[in-house]
Amino acid sequence: MRILLVEDEAHLAAAVRDHLIANGETVDWCACLADADAALRSTDYGLVVLDLHMPDGRGIDFLRDMRRRGDGTPVLIASARDQISDRIEGLDSGADDYIVKPYDLDEMIARIGAIKRRHAGTPSPVLMLGTLAIDIVAKRVTSDGEDIPITRREWAILEALLRRANAVLSKEQLEDVLYAFGEDVNSNAVEVHISRLRGKLGRDTIRTLRGVGYSIPR
Repeated sequence: MRILLVEDEAHLAAAVRDHLIANGETVDWCACLADADAALRSTDYGLVVLDLHMPDGRGIDFLRDMRRRGDGTPVLIASARDQISDRIEGLDSGADDYIVKPYDLDEMIARIGAIKRRHAGTPSPVLMLGTLAIDIVAKRVTSDGEDIPITRREWAILEALLRRANAVLSKEQLEDVLYAFGEDVNSNAVEVHISRLRGKLGRDTIRTLRGVGYSIPR
């Protein structure tokens, strides 16, 4: 999943970004709300991790503006503001969850996993796809109890397709989940990873609509 991290503290942002990447996510980091707004309007993100105190404004106003214009991207507020009233304001303004600084990075990963499950309409972390059991939190795929090794970029594509099962995602949409801003895009990366996933999961797991894109039927 591609995540937009909105955080002005460079050391904290670097630690969070590295932890999310190690957990298989693709991360864009913005240190001000203006850059975050531009990124959010131009890119399809699966989640925003949002600090409330930013150098160019209030994160809560940024969140409210998102919701007013109909942007339903899930938002996890990560803030040092720890009063109950702050949490209530954040959740009432449209946040999906609220975590207080300083927080444990593994707790953040768990909260992100819970948000993913809620938005996918699957309270269980394990999805069944034929004989495949796909654990969207542990990023683990098994078939008849046997682990199937999945690389980080393969998982990014698989998760994107699962999040929008039955929908068709274009090559460009899948490239968006593979690469953060500034990374070199390999022109045939999507095709290569789709081919490898089919080899591991079965050729009929991912369907191609020629000239349009790819989908996972469920």
